[in-house]
Amino acid sequence: MVVLQLWIKAELENVTDLQPATDDFEYFFKVKCTSCNEVHPKQVSVNRTEEYELASGKAKANFVWRCGMCKREHSASFNPAEKITPYNAENAQFGPLLKIECRGLEFIDFDPSGIWKVTGVGKGTKFNEVDLNEGEWTDYDEKAALPVGVSEVESKWTRA
Repeated sequence: MVVLQLWIKAELENVTDLQPATDDFEYFFKVKCTSCNEVHPKQVSVNRTEEYELASGKAKANFVWRCGMCKREHSASFNPAEKITPYNAENAQFGPLLKIECRGLEFIDFDPSGIWKVTGVGKGTKFNEVDLNEGEWTDYDEKAALPVGVSEVESKWTRA
């Protein structure tokens, strides 16, 4: 078992606290089997609120996957006590987003597609519909009279 930490960085324009909009956010990852090193050809989705039973029937996980090459079953689980860390880094530095416990697999890529939320730096305006499906988002903060945006989202995985 290994605990992986996902780090993100992004260009934030007049906003802070970038994070998924809801607890049931669908994270899209590229996954690799650590037994045979086979990389799944498609992205997989993992949701903090969904649980699946392992074939053994003795445990549950947020993600269960059987490798197509070696046929072994692998799983990944979020620790319910670990909360998402909103991204606030200045100068577009990497900041931690989440940790996930992996058994027999590693996540090797992250696609930020989905609905996120941010807070405007001027007047604290909440933007709860930040759609990063196109890789970037722009809007205008009426209260602060400033353009706002999120772009150039990058990620990396490390062992926690």
